[in-house]
Amino acid sequence: MKTEILAPAGGEEAARAALLAGADAIYLGLSRFSARAGAENFGMERFGSTLRLAHMLGAKVYVALNILVKDGELGDFFETALAVWNAGADAILLQDLFLGRELHRRYPAMVLHLSTQAGCCNVWGAELAKEFGFSRVVIARETPMSEIRQIARVIETEVFVQGALCSSFSGQCYFSSFIGNNSGNRGRCKQPCRKKYSIDRKGFGEAAYALSPSDLCLGGRLKELLAAGVASLKIEGRMRRPEYAAAAVKYYRALLDGRPAGREFCDLMRTYNRGDYTEGLAFGQDGGYLSRAVQGHIGEKIGRVSLRHGTPFCATEYRAERGDAFKILRGGREIGGAAFSKEGEGGFYLSSGEPLKAGDEVRLTTSVCSNRNALAPVKLRKIGIRLRLIAGERPLALCEGLEFRGEAPLEAAKSAPLTAEEIAACFQKTDGLPFEVHAAVETANAFMPRSSLNAFRRAFFSALADALCPPRPPLAPVAGEVHITPEAGTMSAVIGEGKADIFIYKPEDYARIERPVHAGEVFLYLPPLFTAADEALIAGKLSLFDGIYAEGYYGIALAKKYHMPLFAGTGFNLTNAYAVAGVGEYAKYFALSKELTVREQNALAARGAFALSGGDIKVMDLCYCPFGAACADCDRRALYRLTDEDGRVFPLRRYRLSGMVCRFELYNCAALSPVEGKASLLYDNSAIALRNGKMTNGHAERSLL
Repeated sequence: MKTEILAPAGGEEAARAALLAGADAIYLGLSRFSARAGAENFGMERFGSTLRLAHMLGAKVYVALNILVKDGELGDFFETALAVWNAGADAILLQDLFLGRELHRRYPAMVLHLSTQAGCCNVWGAELAKEFGFSRVVIARETPMSEIRQIARVIETEVFVQGALCSSFSGQCYFSSFIGNNSGNRGRCKQPCRKKYSIDRKGFGEAAYALSPSDLCLGGRLKELLAAGVASLKIEGRMRRPEYAAAAVKYYRALLDGRPAGREFCDLMRTYNRGDYTEGLAFGQDGGYLSRAVQGHIGEKIGRVSLRHGTPFCATEYRAERGDAFKILRGGREIGGAAFSKEGEGGFYLSSGEPLKAGDEVRLTTSVCSNRNALAPVKLRKIGIRLRLIAGERPLALCEGLEFRGEAPLEAAKSAPLTAEEIAACFQKTDGLPFEVHAAVETANAFMPRSSLNAFRRAFFSALADALCPPRPPLAPVAGEVHITPEAGTMSAVIGEGKADIFIYKPEDYARIERPVHAGEVFLYLPPLFTAADEALIAGKLSLFDGIYAEGYYGIALAKKYHMPLFAGTGFNLTNAYAVAGVGEYAKYFALSKELTVREQNALAARGAFALSGGDIKVMDLCYCPFGAACADCDRRALYRLTDEDGRVFPLRRYRLSGMVCRFELYNCAALSPVEGKASLLYDNSAIALRNGKMTNGHAERSLL
């Protein structure tokens, strides 16, 4: 099986750059239903031309319709999915598993990929995706290698290898939504995780980029990924420049080809590099996972500042030129930018609006040379053209099975007949098409004005492109209906602490599970990242509970395996009637998306529905340690305070499952005012100790041992 390099295409230029750099596939979004609404994205006309280019190069195009879709958008969603498929898309990416099931029911031929936003992190989620008609899953970026190996045995697997990492578990981040009404699940994340915060723990009290992961780079781990059976190496970055997409493709292509990739890696670092890269969480958290000191592009270190005759100078082997840009760090912190001034012996002089000091670190963040390297095309389709231009005959071009003739016979030349060299040179101009032309010309005493020869060439290449990219036989629209009968809920459920009909027990340490004393049903809370090791830890205790409350699709298969009732949590992100009807087939109870309005929740309040109605609002699931996993120095508190630069305090809760690294949950700075709608009431009191001010000298009364 050939391993695929999958590149981001935020717009036409990035798509072309990635394809000509050698990408096997690209993924892109349209103007609607894309999880990157801030990218340039594509209308149907530009999508068609990009699709044509990709298919001429033998590459695939995947379309991301991967936001949460609400009821009022369902008609447009199904029409859009059908339109992009009929236009020739090779696959469609979705976040909503149940919408995928409905698309598969309507159009079994449609190829569906499950987006990383769906949070597939174990075999249970993979098996469910396969059952619902998906042919590939994009694995959650927090998934350990042990799980990746298992998933790859179930279904075709796509893994992120390069680019930005989300701070929260994918699909489970509501930070941007609740502090600014810009939902990441709706494609409008404003990245509050990239801002500065302090944490009330020794050594972390100074404001820093406390939740900002470094960029991912798994170039050094390709052998392990390939051995695990990963089918597609995915590069993140639909918001980034074309040269980034091209440089990343060339870097991974060199590695896959077994070639030295030193120059390609330098070019990649210079196009975008946050935090000097991390290997993420698949291989265990490394010390550089967070980029606490510098938030944005840090580039490549090329030297340090010295002063020559009082002028800042960088001694380096790098040959700087006009247009290059630099970032200056002092003590690991950014102090400003700089530009190339002039060459000097052994380096170059810098100009900057900030006073530079000897010893300052010089980082190259824009390299004109590297951008040229990245954007230089390396993947062109080699074609052989046989051209016959004979006086008295219609001009003829033969290529790839296409026989193309001009409209009228050629005139006999009176003085200067066409030469084979002239004709061959004309057909080297491919009108922007990705061809490397080898022309064999036969001509005799023919005359053709240059304008007519150019017109013949353009018409031929247009016909060749059509022949190489034939239209897909269109699928006819298939109707579908789903009916939800709202009914008033009469129950209550509580997470963490409090009294209700259903108690959802949320341990601080899953190795110490005990059934709490409660008169009603007791469900065990399971977080969105759940692994085989986690299952092994809790399997012997499941019989203590009346059911499981799961924050991900995997809960469907897990509940079935242990013959337990399922409470599908808010992490299922149920936003439409297909999702609600679908989950109702498997879950005794289910929570509607907490990003819906009360009116939207009321319309989906079927039997068994709950809605978050008060208490804490969990806005992020952190599957890493924000303190660098320095366990020896850890104070092991259960609750911390994360404070932003405006003084708002966000509770940060620690808990332990399997593995060496603790996990954390971040809660909104304000509790949810009690809200009642038609659905039964769900309260989250996970951080109630902090909310109620039950602190001793700034420390939570409870702590993890």
